[in-house]
Order: sequence, then C-alpha cells, then structure tokens
Amino acid sequence: MAPRVVAVEADGGSRGNPGPAGYGAVVRDPETGEVLAERSESLGTATNNVAEYQGLIAGLTAAAELGAAEVDVRMDSKLVVEQMCGRWQIKHPGLRPLAAQAAGLVGRFTAVRFTWIPREQNRHADALANAAMDAATGRPSAAATTGRPATTAVTSQPVIGSDPATAPASWEPRPSFTATRLILVRHGETEYTEQRRYSGRGDVPLSEKGRAQARATATRVAALAPSVAAVLSSPLSRCTSTAKAIAGALGDVPVRTDDDLIECDFGQWEGRTFAEVRQQWPGEMDAWLASPRIAPPGGESFTHVAERAHRVIAGLLTAYPGETVVVVSHVSPIKLVLRDALAAGDGFLHRLFLDAAGISVLDMWPDGGVAVRTVNDTAHLSQID
Repeated sequence: MAPRVVAVEADGGSRGNPGPAGYGAVVRDPETGEVLAERSESLGTATNNVAEYQGLIAGLTAAAELGAAEVDVRMDSKLVVEQMCGRWQIKHPGLRPLAAQAAGLVGRFTAVRFTWIPREQNRHADALANAAMDAATGRPSAAATTGRPATTAVTSQPVIGSDPATAPASWEPRPSFTATRLILVRHGETEYTEQRRYSGRGDVPLSEKGRAQARATATRVAALAPSVAAVLSSPLSRCTSTAKAIAGALGDVPVRTDDDLIECDFGQWEGRTFAEVRQQWPGEMDAWLASPRIAPPGGESFTHVAERAHRVIAGLLTAYPGETVVVVSHVSPIKLVLRDALAAGDGFLHRLFLDAAGISVLDMWPDGGVAVRTVNDTAHLSQID
C-alpha cells in the first residue's frame, strides 16, 4: 500500500525541440526514498515542454493508481512548475490541453504541491526520459549511467533556473491579481425543457425555439466578452449546438467538448416530470431532495457531478489564467459551480432556477478568491416567443 503522501519526480525532453521525445516519472515514498512506481514512454516527435507535461501527467496518474492522498511534485522544469502554480501564463495552444489534463488529475488528490529542483536532483526521472528518447531514435541508451547526453538539444525556453523577469514573451509571468472569467451558459431549450421533464444523459436536441435562443445567447456573449480564449461544452448535442453558435459569433473560436460537463444521470427518472417521479418514487425523491449524496434510482448523485465540474474548473484555471472562457453545460453542473462560488448550502441546488440559455458570470483568482457577477441573465431572450 502506498503511503498517504508520495513524491513524484518527472522529466521529459526531445532531441531537436521538436524532435524524438520521451518522458520519465518516478513515484517515491518521501520518507524512505523507496521507488513505488516508474513510468516512461517514447512520444515520437514532440517538444521539450510537451514531453515535460507528459511526464507530469504520467507521474500524477501513477500516484492516483497507488491510492495516494497528497503528492509532492518535484521537477527541474521551471516552466511547468510555474504554470501549474498559476504564476505563468500558458499561451502556447499545444500545452493548454496538457495543462488542463494535469490540473484534472490534481483535483483527484487532497493536496498537490509543486517544487522546482535542480536537474542533478532529478536524475532518476531524467534517466528514464533519456532512455525513452533513445528508444524514439532507435539507438541504445546510455542515459542510466551518464545522465542526459551532451548531444541533447537545449530547450529554447529558459526552463532551468529561469527568472520570471527574463522569461520570453510567450511565457510572461502572470500577475497574481488577474482573474479568470468564466461565462457559464445553459444550453437552449429542448422539447423536454418545455415539458419540465428530467433530461440527463439522453441526447435531446434543441427545439426551434432553443436554436433561436442559442443565436441570441451568442450575440450576448460576444458583447460581454469580445475576446475569448476557449469555448468548452458538454458533448450532448443541445450543448454543442449552443456552443457552436457562440463560437461563431466570437469569430469561430474552436469548441472543445469535455465529458465531465455532461448533465447528471437521472437514471429511472429520465424523461419524467417532477409530479410523475413524486408519485412513483416518493421516498427516493425525499431522500434525493434532502442530500446531494443520494442518487436517483440507477442514476448519479450531485456529489459526483460536483467532482466532475470541479475537475473542469481546475483545468480551466490552470490552462487559461487571466483569460475569459465560455462553458456551455446543463443545469446541474452549473448550479453546483455557483453553489460553491457563493459558499451556499445544499438547499441552494433546489431553490435556484436556471433558465434555458441563461448566462452566469464569475471571476476566479489564483489565490482562491471568487466574485459572482451575474446569475441566470436572460435579458437577451426577451424578444423570443
């Protein structure tokens, strides 16, 4: 059994930047130094920074598989450490998905701490990364005995011992007072929405009115935030259709889907009205209303939905510090994000009403500060019948 706290040492590199790349990661018992797990892999052609992030992801994944609760991450990549701590921006589009994936893994632990260490203190992970690079180039590895070969290309970014003041323009330090703005949008209306039926995992498309709402919402979001870094959506069509309308109004910003933004699984209640559920499952309904830890029969609890939503938010805060992101989702994930942003109780979940195509806006700072600016704005829908 792994200790409650583990240390993850990770590294990555490429020969050519980009070039044949690989990563290495080691999980240790921080008290004894015992190696609990090793991970390494060749990546084909990639950059140093991509390989370093892949090493971090592999190390965190291994720590999670071991059942660790807390992780001390140690890397000789100043860039990855500063970005994961939220102090440097992530402007390169190729790194943002990797940073978001790493942040999602961070959310699985009670605590994760990042520390920069000199390369000589990261020899084990460095050797694994070099072996993976050697495999990518098809030659025998000498990394285990010599460390990183002198022929290894040096990254063009100031990774080792870099000072934020001398970082290149692509990796500017981010002021700690800059918030990430999240524009939370519920999808437009569907047939189930109009009939007040529970609509969870079923892929119910937008109605004609819902499509009109999506267009109006797109215009409103473009006015609120002419510069948007990303549009993230639940994979269900009622959300992706709404998200694509918004992205188009913003100048065809790419839409990325995330399964963690999907609606709560209502199980046997799917497609039924509140009255129908109350009549057929009175006891289960009372229990569900009383606690977010209770799931509908065959469904999913709000507690689990909250965990999914938190992973998404953590990833966005890491990947897009100080920028604006549009998130198109469903009632339950949005309510749960707003509940926690407002430090509200669980009763909030059944008292707040979110209209189809309603917009909520909140700012989130790296130090944990939150400002909820708008909840369920529907003024843009006033001209739609």
